[in-house]
Amino acid sequence: MLMAGGVGVRFWPFSRNAKPKQYLDVLGLGRTLLQSTYDRFLPLCPKENIFVVTNEEHRAITAQQLPDLDSDRILAEPMRRNTAPCIAYACHKIALKNPNAIVVVTPSDHIILNEAAFQDTVKKSAEHATGQDKLITLGIKPSRPETSYGYI
Repeated sequence: MLMAGGVGVRFWPFSRNAKPKQYLDVLGLGRTLLQSTYDRFLPLCPKENIFVVTNEEHRAITAQQLPDLDSDRILAEPMRRNTAPCIAYACHKIALKNPNAIVVVTPSDHIILNEAAFQDTVKKSAEHATGQDKLITLGIKPSRPETSYGYI
């Protein structure tokens, strides 16, 4: 499940409410952060298992940027309620389709430089969670305190 509901306040002035940072090609690689995140997960699971949660006003741009994704895989929240309700909403929708699904939750605006190592870690985490009632959290060791970001 890709979370794509932010409004880009921290990346202003490049990011605006109409086009938050996840919909921008910030690295100049020809792919937006959302598209790069989607691409990163395709080797891990079929596109039929990828869901994107966004808000209603960004449904169209999400569909435009991910034309291979079926429209029923774009879950548009009627109003923004932050991370926990976003995850609960998506997990409910996923559980209706597959109550035994292993769910990976990821922001759509991260930059992952070593994609192979990231994919290997996600794969190992999913294997470890299979058949168990577990929550596995991945994070990085912070290099400094930063009050505007949450970290483990």
